[in-house]
Order: sequence, then structure tokens, then C-alpha cells
Amino acid sequence: MQQRPHSVILGAGLMGRLLGLRLAQAGHRVELYDIAQADAQGSAARVAAAMLAPLAESAITELSVVAMGQHALQAWPRVLAGLPSPVFFQQAGTLILWHRQDVPEAQRFHQQLQRTAQALPSLPSAEPLDAEQLAHLEPGLRHRFAQGLYLPGEGQLDNRQLLDALHLALQQAGVELHWHSPVNDPDKGHDAASLRAAFPHAGQIVDCRGLGARVAWRALRGVRGEVVRLHAPGVQLQRPTRLIHPRYPIYIAPKQDGLFVIGATEIESEDLSPASVRSTLELLSAAYTVDSGFAEGRIVEIATQARPTLPDNLPALRPLGDGVLQVNGLYRHGYMISPAMLDATLQWLATGDSALAREWQLIHDTP
Repeated sequence: MQQRPHSVILGAGLMGRLLGLRLAQAGHRVELYDIAQADAQGSAARVAAAMLAPLAESAITELSVVAMGQHALQAWPRVLAGLPSPVFFQQAGTLILWHRQDVPEAQRFHQQLQRTAQALPSLPSAEPLDAEQLAHLEPGLRHRFAQGLYLPGEGQLDNRQLLDALHLALQQAGVELHWHSPVNDPDKGHDAASLRAAFPHAGQIVDCRGLGARVAWRALRGVRGEVVRLHAPGVQLQRPTRLIHPRYPIYIAPKQDGLFVIGATEIESEDLSPASVRSTLELLSAAYTVDSGFAEGRIVEIATQARPTLPDNLPALRPLGDGVLQVNGLYRHGYMISPAMLDATLQWLATGDSALAREWQLIHDTP
């Protein structure tokens, strides 16, 4: 009998889990190594709102990432349908709000969305809302905002349910899971030859370690994000909502059972100390101005993490030769684009090339 292909994946965050599962389903023997444990503590994938909002994100990223987000939004239902436990998934659009003093910034934001819609006509266009239309869409916001924007078709999911479901699926698929297994030995090299020497029997090695791969990809940096999780069952917000803010767009993502994830701070720092007073006050105050019901909510968690980011803030595939591939730089768009990154990676592993990777300009050679 022909021997099964043998794949080693470094890093069991979002990309590592998705890739490990797909390769195992394709008949590979898969080994997955991670420095942490199965609950993904310490992973950027655990500290996220998991919003799937390509048009909204077009205000701060390139068209290639927006196109990847559109591809992924269509792929997520198929990914989730194949998992052994349920994952909350919603596709009820994104709501954009702003206060009177931020009207000029909101106008610039809308103009950027219009340019994106012209460049990518397959994306639904933003729909302006007056006070009555806004109240019809979100009754709990009646009399609070005079206008807004609705971005149809955008979505979100529950990132922690997804990570747990992927872990269960990996176990059921027979993936060899190596927790508490760091690969970053400072006494060893981290180029293709050293990784190949560490795993001589692997047919292919895929490095998905995020910031953990910086020893092998020096251009990586961390961008700090802070996220608040609130339990506020009295708030009836039904869909992800972004509030135009002078420093950064703040999002409020309603999950199940009265849980809300609030975040979007972006700080050029890899400091993982607890959230600052300033950021926490800004996030909570912004939520309160959207719906005063948040005042009676309970703070479940305030978490910080550093997102793995390349100099251009864009994702990348970096072939090192000898069957070694790096997948990294997903920045703040991990959940929005990961199924697209997965499809491009699978193409590359199967053929040594990828039409998707070239279409989205993912091939990278930065040291």
C-alpha cells in the first residue's frame, strides 16, 4: 500500500487547526505542535470578536484582503457544517453608527466603502439609514442615533466555540496533537534546513505559529489589541455594530446568551500586560453611548493579545524550499480571511503553486 502523506504543522491557533483538519480529511498523517494547550490560551485567535466584515474592513485594508474576506464569508458555512459541535454563526449584516461630532469621519468612511463597492461590484453596497429605518433594524436604538449605515451580508461567529469544535474534530480525525511542545529552541536554527532536520520524515512542514515564528521570520511584529467581554442580557442589539471613533472604529459583537465582545484597540506594541485604564474606559464608554443598557452589564473578561503582523499589514505565504511553507501575517483579519488563506495554502501544498495566492498577492519573500 502507498504510504500516507506526512504533514507537520507548527502552531495550533486558528490557521493551524483549520489546516490540520483539512489535511487529515484528505488522508494525510498530520502532526500538530503548539507551545500552549488545547484551549488556545495565549493565542491571538482566542482574543477576538471574529467578525466577518470585508466591506467594513475595506476602510483600513487593501482590496486583496477584502476579496479574501468575501471568499471566506461564502466558505464559512461549509466549514462549520463539517464540525462535530455547533458554532454560533450569524450573517445579519453590520451596522455602522456615529455621534454628531464624528459626522466628517463617518462621511470619509462611507466614501471609502463606495470606492470599494466600485472596485469589487460583487460586494453588496452600504445602505444609508435614517432614524426610522435604523429603529426598524435595531429597535433598541430608537431615538439614540439620527442616521447610520447598514452593510448587508456581513457576519460573525463565536471564536471560542470554533476553536473547541476544531480541537474535537482534530481528535476525531486522528491528528497527532503535541501540546506544550515549543519548537523555538534558541540553540537551533530556524531556516528550512533546520526545520527539515527537526522533522526529517515529514513530507511537508507548515509554520503557522503567528508571532512564535518570528525567530524564522524577522519582519513579523505584534500589534496589541484589547477586548472586553460583557454579559448584558438587557441589551437587545442584534448584529455586529461599529461605532466611528476619533482614534479607531470600535465594534460591539453580540454573541449568544447576552454576551457581547467589545474591542478594536490597535497599539503598536507587543506588551501583553493587562489592559490600560484609558482603553478600557474608551471601550466601555463607547458601548454605553450606543446602548445605556450596558451600564447594568457585568464584565466577564478584559483580555489583551498581540496580533502577528508583517510590515505592510497584509497576510502572506512564504515558501522556504524543501517542503517548508510559512503562513502568517493575518493581523486583525484572522477570522475574516482564514478560509481563503486555507484554500490558497492547500493549493500551494498540492502543486507548489496557487492561483488564489497569486490573485491575492500572498507570495512573500521578506526575510
